[in-house]
Amino acid sequence: MVLTSSGCGAVKRVTEGDPAHGKELFLQPASPSDPSCASCHTLADAGSTGTVGPNLDDAFASVKAQGFSKQTITDVVRGQIAYAEPPMPQNLYEGQDADDISVYIALCSANPHCGVTAEKPASSTTTTGSTTTTASAAPDGKAVFTSAGCGGCHTLKDAGTSGTVGPNLDQLKPSESTVEHQVETGGGVMPSFKGQLTPAQISAVAKYVSSVAGK
Repeated sequence: MVLTSSGCGAVKRVTEGDPAHGKELFLQPASPSDPSCASCHTLADAGSTGTVGPNLDDAFASVKAQGFSKQTITDVVRGQIAYAEPPMPQNLYEGQDADDISVYIALCSANPHCGVTAEKPASSTTTTGSTTTTASAAPDGKAVFTSAGCGGCHTLKDAGTSGTVGPNLDQLKPSESTVEHQVETGGGVMPSFKGQLTPAQISAVAKYVSSVAGK
């Protein structure tokens, strides 16, 4: 997802939006073959450090300092989602989802502690006899690969992805330790996912990629 602080005008006036849902969408790709907004953009509140697209904190800090309203910024972001320029695809998100992301970016850009908490998937509930326990399922490496937007940048046959921004993982066949290090530290255009993914998620995706690459 690539935005700039100038460009096409808004496709419409955004009258309402849910920033919590917008943050959740910002952190995950629209589909396995797409990058996430967070993988391409830096936004301190989201903990993202992507460098493929503009730094959203920098892009909107000056206009906020000049007194532009949140409504104006929201409408500009919404228009740029609809009329994006390559490498960001147009209408990566549409409808209410695009509105929610626009509201989130307008509220939290250049505001690293804006107080928005991303929506989370419901935890799993297990009932045994008369005891009910609620716990998060152990991370699934393939699911992490998909949700983190890895497929938007990498080709991996097992995941059904064909990204070309980063190395072809089927050709590279990286070891588990190599994947884990790269995910944690980033490099080149790849951002660090430390802080975006839990240690368990990083370990799971490293095991997944190393076990299926080239097969």
